[in-house]
Amino acid sequence: MTTLVERDYFTDYEILKDPYAFFNALRENGPVFRPPGKDYYIVTGFEETLQVLRNHEDFSAIIGLQGAGAPLPFTPHGPDITGQIEAHRQQFAGGDQVVNLDDDAHTRLRTLINALFVPSRLKQSEAFIETYCEDMVGKAVAAGKVELIGTIATPFVTMVVADLLGVPLEDRQIFMDAIAAGPVPGSLDGDDPMGGENHPFAVMGKYFYGYIADRRANPRDDILTQLATTPYYDGTQPAVFDLVQLGMFMFGAGQDTSAKLIGNAMKYLIEQPGLQDELRADPKRIPAFLEEVLRIEGSTKQTARLARRDTQIGDLAIPAGTKILLALSAANRDPRRWDDPNELVIGRKKIVEHVGFGRGKHVCAGAPLARVEVRVLLEKLLAYTSVIALDPQQHPNGIGDLTYEPSFIIRGLATLNLSLTPSEAFAKRQPASVAGA
Repeated sequence: MTTLVERDYFTDYEILKDPYAFFNALRENGPVFRPPGKDYYIVTGFEETLQVLRNHEDFSAIIGLQGAGAPLPFTPHGPDITGQIEAHRQQFAGGDQVVNLDDDAHTRLRTLINALFVPSRLKQSEAFIETYCEDMVGKAVAAGKVELIGTIATPFVTMVVADLLGVPLEDRQIFMDAIAAGPVPGSLDGDDPMGGENHPFAVMGKYFYGYIADRRANPRDDILTQLATTPYYDGTQPAVFDLVQLGMFMFGAGQDTSAKLIGNAMKYLIEQPGLQDELRADPKRIPAFLEEVLRIEGSTKQTARLARRDTQIGDLAIPAGTKILLALSAANRDPRRWDDPNELVIGRKKIVEHVGFGRGKHVCAGAPLARVEVRVLLEKLLAYTSVIALDPQQHPNGIGDLTYEPSFIIRGLATLNLSLTPSEAFAKRQPASVAGA
């Protein structure tokens, strides 16, 4: 009989949909463990995960998209394979995407991304988020029920990123349709994570190329012009291709993780008696609730690194060329770091130290936006309802009916059908128009 640790994380649907027992079994063998028959290590320890995420000298992010289970396009040799990685970069899935870049190439693109998430820009986005939420949530509560993931969560976060980047109103539905039709990142049901002319990245790339070329030729007072004309920190001008890659990655990466976070948070609001009423009575606790959800049920289960130099994780020697799976969801439940790690506890001390958004240079740039958009949506849903429950017609067996996407990257529900009982505040609200909807 195959033991739990012998099962394959990357192909086992049962583990992909519920990885926690698997990660706990690995943890019994230590915080860094090489599963039998595999050519990669899995890190479940919190401190060990931080060590790798912060060590950009010895670990490359080149396998961030394809994962530790995929074979390398070359045979590593020697104590430093940095040159070999760069020579084969184009053979890695998404090798030129910002999430996979290292060193100066990564730093230059991150400076452009960070400029989009300055407080003034987030303040502008929050105004749009408030108005858009008013419309989406209002329609759902008026109907008395909604499928949360496809009807609200995914369209909502997609439109927020579209507004942030300044995608023209007439093109936003095209982007939403492309994303809705594409695979979840890391899905076993998908093909090449970056391939195919109908893949959302390919569809969006064509549009972003046009946006960037137009703004460079005809500058305007908008975000796309800022993105198209802002030089790197060394004064050089980014290539159009690099900006196109950046724009479509921000869409493809940001919208799905935030959408799944909404579903994961809602599951706890339904599952734990009294939690809804507690947060309705004190909405200021919603941010602390979200941080705890990011810890216990974050929407990114893992990331990956490739050792490019001989190094160590803790006391374990790691030769150059070793693939590392960093189990973020396991690190966030490491009992050496968190008391009662499998329990949702609002108000944990130092909760923001979780690694739900990663850490180090590759920490999620969109984390501030994700926190705002998910908070505002939950505020509206709780304010406009007196009870949120599972739709008994769609989920007759309750929580047990819920299924998760079979993705090695994303932790998120496939669907979540809700029954919504309006509140008195909803009955008294004034209709709002939605700019850009």
